[in-house]
This record gives sequence, C-alpha cells and structure tokens, in this order.
Amino acid sequence: MSVIDGISLYAIAAIWILMILNMVLSVGGFIYYMKVYETDGRIPLKEYPFVSVMVPAHNEGIVIQKTVKALMKFQYPEDRYEVIVINDNSMDDSADILAGMQKDYGEHRLIVINTDAVTGGKGKSNALNIGLKKAKGSVLAIYDADNTPAPDALILLVENLMSDDKLGAVIGKFRTRNKHASILTRFVNIETLAYQCMNQAGRYFFFKLCTIPGTNFVIRRKIVEEMGGWDTKALSEDTEISFRIYRMGYYIKMMPLAVTWEQEPHLLKVWFKQRTRWAKGNVYVLVKNFKYVFDRSAGPMRLDVLYYALVYILMLSALVCSDTIFFLGVLGYVHVSLAGFSTVLWGMAILLFVVNIMVTLASEKNEFNLISAALVFLMLFTYAKLWVLVVLRAIWMSIEDAVLKREVKWDKTVRYAEASKDVVEIEESGRNRKKKKGKNYE
Repeated sequence: MSVIDGISLYAIAAIWILMILNMVLSVGGFIYYMKVYETDGRIPLKEYPFVSVMVPAHNEGIVIQKTVKALMKFQYPEDRYEVIVINDNSMDDSADILAGMQKDYGEHRLIVINTDAVTGGKGKSNALNIGLKKAKGSVLAIYDADNTPAPDALILLVENLMSDDKLGAVIGKFRTRNKHASILTRFVNIETLAYQCMNQAGRYFFFKLCTIPGTNFVIRRKIVEEMGGWDTKALSEDTEISFRIYRMGYYIKMMPLAVTWEQEPHLLKVWFKQRTRWAKGNVYVLVKNFKYVFDRSAGPMRLDVLYYALVYILMLSALVCSDTIFFLGVLGYVHVSLAGFSTVLWGMAILLFVVNIMVTLASEKNEFNLISAALVFLMLFTYAKLWVLVVLRAIWMSIEDAVLKREVKWDKTVRYAEASKDVVEIEESGRNRKKKKGKNYE
C-alpha cells in the first residue's frame, strides 16, 4: 500500500466516523424533539423571577426596532422583566431609534446604554459585561440584535431553568428568518437545523450536554458573577461560557419549543467573515479547554471538548487530505490503487450525509421536500467545502494573533433591510406541537 493509499484510507475512515457520530446524534435529537413536541413545554412556577433581557447592538439600526418590538411582546409577566439594549459605540442611527422607542415603552422597561469608543466597541463579551452592571434580574436572557423570538420563548426558557437547581442555563432553538433571500441562506437554514439544532438535541438526549448558541438562552446571574463575567478574549463567548458552566458542576438544557428567528448573511463575503470569527473563537476555546479531556474531575464536559476536537482536528484534516488527493489525481500527479473501493465508500458516505440531514428536516414544518434534498446534495460539494477554507483561515489568523501579540477584534456581521418576499413567515416549531390557546401567562 502506498503512502497516498494510506492517507486516502485515513480520510475515508475519519469521515465515516464523523458521519456515523452525526447520524447517531440526529436520531437521538429526533427522538428528543418528538418527546418535547408532544408537550407544551410548560413548567408553571409559583413565582416568576425578574429577568434582564440583554441585547448587545453595534450599528444595528436596520434591525433593532423589529427586535425590540418582539422582545416587548413576550408572554411573561410584564412587571417581571426588563429589556437592556447595549448600543455599543454605534455610528448609525441606533441611538435615535432606541430613544424614540423608550418614549413608547418607558425607560423602566426599555433601558438603553450608549457606549463610546473608550468604554465600548470591543466586542460582544465586553458589551454583555457592561449590561450586567445595569441589570437587575436574577436571571439573564441574551438575544442578538437581529432576533425576533416567539412570544412564548422567554417563559419556556425561564420555567425550565427554574425547574432544576443544577441547571445553569437553558437554550432554545434559532431559525433562519430570511432563508429565501439567496441560495446561501437556504444552505445556512439547512446547516442550522441539522448541525446547530438537531445535533444539540442529540447531545442533550444522550449525554445531557449542549452548548449555548449565543442567542435565545437564559442563564443564572449568580453563575455569571461567580465566573467573573464573559471572557473578553473569546470571540465565541457562548461556547467558552458553556464549558465554564460545566466545570462549575451545572448542566445546560435544550428546550426546542422556545424559538427565535434571526437574519443570516445573504452574501458570501459577509458569511465568510462571520464564520471565520466563529471558527477563531472555537479554536480559542478548544485550545483553552483541551487539557480537560484528560481530567476526570471535569466530568461530562470532556465529551464536549472531545466533540470539538473531532470537528476541528479530525474532520478538517480528513477533508484537506481527501480534497488534496482528489485534485492531484485529476491533474495526474498521484494515483490511488484503492480507487474502486474508495469510490464505493465515498458514494455511501454521500448517501448517508443526505439521509442524515433529511431526517433532521423531517422534524420541521415545510422543510422536508425534494427541493431540500437537492439543496443538501448540492451543499455537500459547495457550501461544505467553504467550511474548510474558513477553518484554515481562522487557524492561520489565530497563529498570527499569537505570534504578533495582536488584540482580538470582533468583526460585526453586516445587516441588511429584508424584502418581504425573502422573509419566512414565523411558524410553530415542531410538527406535533401542542399549544394552549388563550393561555394567560401573567
């Protein structure tokens, strides 16, 4: 067997390991979804805690009004929550828009913190730490500035959080609001459902593990204060804080009935910058926490660190090897003697990839169809390949930052005004969801 054959077998084996893992997680997530969808997700409380809903916002004038209106419509006791928008060194008309909205809702319900280049403009973690100083709630809820959560999202998250003292945080599900804007947003919609929602549900179902997604979640204030706030060096502050929650002995729950809708990048250059930031953040968290894989006292958190290692080490190396061999083979520089055998394995892997994602889409309303199947097949040869470039660029930039001792900078995702034809009408999450109409939540 030649060296090329050995590398080819390594790539195939690694891909199959990850494909099987994702399939198992999808099945577990599907089972968990179906169990939850047979309920209304409610766990009524005798007394509802005061909640501070925090929204970091930098130049979000295009979307912030829609977001604030959605947050003000929560089916949560009106006198038991506040909305805090951290208008973080914005150069657009965000301050004027928010000032106008304060007149409508009152400054006691809608609190606006305007920062400048000295106190703010240093990323999401810093903005959240600023908001924490002003927040009054014993529970913190975090939403991104482009989110339009469902009216019952907050009460579902809070009720589930308060149902167990060992719960440090509860996360909901997020959906793509503008999936019809471009083929890119269609791909993002499928990726979100399959890998950022269903896999989360599967990890929770099997291991009681899931990672905070950065928006549409609640967390106990005392935990954030005990850990000293958000890590300002972490671009993926959500993943970083999740691992610290685990190390403190708490766990995180997923409640898929608590849904928010968000705007995704519709242009490739915007998406590429956003995903590079995510990848850099996850690489930082992986390096920071990899030592805990070998620490038994770290508990189940070790499995999550291992999961990230599989994605950013095993999957990346396998895809780089396979793509390199493919292109060199096309150019006639290398020859794989196991070509026939490997072709069969690759064909089966492609089939498994499509089936895996279609299982996920089957749990969502209006997502399981032939168009989606065609998009899944297409994204394997286009969108998935871009992920490799994103991670490679993120690793290179991380090395440069370390060598040159550069300060980590936050690249804000550019928003855009949505055309009505591009926006998905907000639907109920789950095919069999039971909903109590006319329920008084206050």
